[in-house]
Amino acid sequence: MAEEGGSDRRVFFLSFIFSVAGIIAAALGVPALAYLLFPPKSSRLSNWVDAGNIADLKVGQPEELTFRRLQVDGWKIKSEKATAWAVKLSENEIVAYSPSCTHLGCAYHWDPEKSEFLCPCHNSVFALDGTVVSGPAPRPLDRYEVKLEASELWLGSVHKS
Repeated sequence: MAEEGGSDRRVFFLSFIFSVAGIIAAALGVPALAYLLFPPKSSRLSNWVDAGNIADLKVGQPEELTFRRLQVDGWKIKSEKATAWAVKLSENEIVAYSPSCTHLGCAYHWDPEKSEFLCPCHNSVFALDGTVVSGPAPRPLDRYEVKLEASELWLGSVHKS
């Protein structure tokens, strides 16, 4: 009879241990499966960002636009300030350049007197259409993907020229 009670106790403890192990496995396994099976937040974010109203832009006059873009860093999403140089070519055509020189990534500016983009670091000079006029820059200015909706300018990703 003592053996029967010990056997019941053994079954109880084994079932308890296996139950606790199952709960721990579920607690660790469900988040791991969710991580593997569901796409991360970055793929759900839109690549396009509203850079502002272009109604006040003058044809042939570049203007530096400032906007906010969502940046995904792992599971953290943060808002960062970004800029682009926008040039209105006609009433329904616009081009937007990345604000970094193609030589070493320095910030360039528009010189209205010379009608050129100038990089002060290494004297690269770019024309209004982004082509290299002079200097060590190896290629034209990089461009944003652009789409217009009414008078709002939407910028996508940057493409190397």
